[in-house]
Amino acid sequence: MLALRVLQRSLLIGGALLSVAFVLGGCSSQFADMTPADAQAHPKEPGNYLPVHDLPPDRNQAVIPPEQRAKIEAELAAARDRQAAASKDAK
Repeated sequence: MLALRVLQRSLLIGGALLSVAFVLGGCSSQFADMTPADAQAHPKEPGNYLPVHDLPPDRNQAVIPPEQRAKIEAELAAARDRQAAASKDAK
């Protein structure tokens, strides 16, 4: 008799928990569908796929010559060294 009451009580508690889970699950799906007031509207039809195989046109400018590239890299390295020294002095 006692086992039957324990079983009934556990079924009652389990049913209540299951009901609460269903109710909360239903509410969360409605909240997930809501959008903020300032959100942009989604297009009704999805856009086309991006052109994956379309390549940009060839450049009409020549590649930087090695001498000019070395000069630019040296200027950048000098600027980096000046900034590193200035930041050490500021600390």
